[in-house]
Amino acid sequence: MRWKPKPFSHRHARGFMLVAMPVTKPLITLRTQPKQADVAAVRTITADTGYFSADEVEVAVELIEDRLTKGDGSEYEFIFADLDGTTVGYASFGEIACTDGSYDLYWIAVHPNQQSAGIGRRLLDKTERLVKAAGGRRIYVETSSRDQYQPTRDFYLRCAYRVDADQADFYAPGDGKVTLVKSVNG
Repeated sequence: MRWKPKPFSHRHARGFMLVAMPVTKPLITLRTQPKQADVAAVRTITADTGYFSADEVEVAVELIEDRLTKGDGSEYEFIFADLDGTTVGYASFGEIACTDGSYDLYWIAVHPNQQSAGIGRRLLDKTERLVKAAGGRRIYVETSSRDQYQPTRDFYLRCAYRVDADQADFYAPGDGKVTLVKSVNG
């Protein structure tokens, strides 16, 4: 009897067993201490998203510069998401003056090359934990009502935020402000 090869199997090939290797996500590290290189990173991330005007990008840069200049005296807190030493996303938040535990999430942005990988969600989760640990009760997010921002609003809604206010033509004719809110104290 002649040796007859068995049909190809997904489990064996030429006597070697094929082993499915788990797909690993890139290792993202979060940090709260800003560094000088974050100024350029914030500028690049916000500009490259295509969502923000040049003036808005400059405001984002001003916030990180304020934090770097004033340190803990700044009213702006930051969380950075780093991938292999490169900042690929960030969040900025702070307590709203003259309130008891209300916080604004000023910015959350992830570089387009890294979007849909869970980085925004990790930044938001960390923000919520830090706000809660500081005695915060609620986090407010303001965003545009333009169609371009529907994915942004959907992201917050999936993360248990609810629409609190919708102000037509706030930013410009046809560009309203949508305020979302989430309670974080239980």
